[in-house]
Amino acid sequence: MPDSRSRVLSAPPVTERLLQAAIRYGLLWLLALILLFFSVAEPAFLRVGNLFSILQSVSIVALLALGVTLTMAVGGLDLSIGAVAAMSLMIASYVMVVLGWGALPAVLISLAGGALVGLLNGWLIVKLRVPDILATLGSMFLVIGVQLIPTGGRSIAVGMTLPNGDEAEGSFSALFLALGRGRLWDTVPVPVLITALVALVVWLFLERTRIGRLFYAIGGNEQAARLAGAPVQRFKLLAYVLSALLASLGGLLLAARLGRGDVSSGNGLVLDALGAALIGFAVLGARKPNAFGTLVGALLVATLLNGLTMLNAPYYAQDFVKGLVLVLALMFTFGLAHRAR
Repeated sequence: MPDSRSRVLSAPPVTERLLQAAIRYGLLWLLALILLFFSVAEPAFLRVGNLFSILQSVSIVALLALGVTLTMAVGGLDLSIGAVAAMSLMIASYVMVVLGWGALPAVLISLAGGALVGLLNGWLIVKLRVPDILATLGSMFLVIGVQLIPTGGRSIAVGMTLPNGDEAEGSFSALFLALGRGRLWDTVPVPVLITALVALVVWLFLERTRIGRLFYAIGGNEQAARLAGAPVQRFKLLAYVLSALLASLGGLLLAARLGRGDVSSGNGLVLDALGAALIGFAVLGARKPNAFGTLVGALLVATLLNGLTMLNAPYYAQDFVKGLVLVLALMFTFGLAHRAR
């Protein structure tokens, strides 16, 4: 039996334990401090309506960020998510407003369009060996251009004048608009519920399934995973298709919230989604892409921006805040973790 002195000597130093706690829980502490600060500075911040407003504002970005998380898990990166979301929004609007079809065809065609972009990204990366950043950047510009052609670069709204001079006779169905504007029990926004369910599915997929574990194996060492018999090309292709589908879903929810096809609606989504996914690396010391961390990252940024808006902070400070949070997250993830080793 070891004596008390040997147990004391074998215990990790206090500073090391504090460092490990900072690495593991630092971002959660930061989120708690932000909530505390804004609740004291502005009592209306903690009202139920405002809290659900934060969740609703982050739901679309979180969907896109979850898609990025899947591609990061296989060692890639999808920069086309913002363009895919905007394309999905424009397709759904065009199908309902211009063609006069219903909500179901709009949803199915939009998701199919997103899946095609995902297949294109995967084909470029897996078959042609194009670097993921270059492949998805190219498809991003391609998608941005394609979505503007049917309407001549104009946004889509009920009663709009088409390029041939006719007036659009279709409209957004009430069922479709409920996806972005509806509330369960008059409190919980439907997009929040959809995002929560998708996040749970992605978490279970990555953490509790064999395919999810192979995703991480491919991202950690692709060559070793291939030698172990994993279908690397198939799973990488799957990751980009899933990412595009989640981006399309985000675009559908955005179209349902806006009630129009705004050509500029996808601007900024990709940066916010990438930031949320990268911040997720630091949550609970994961040091890897993960669904829970991505949600926390998206919530952290949205909470900051909501609180600054309520305090009438200048709008141009928002990008600075996003960058500051991302830098802090990277410090927790890599800087402090390197010191702890």
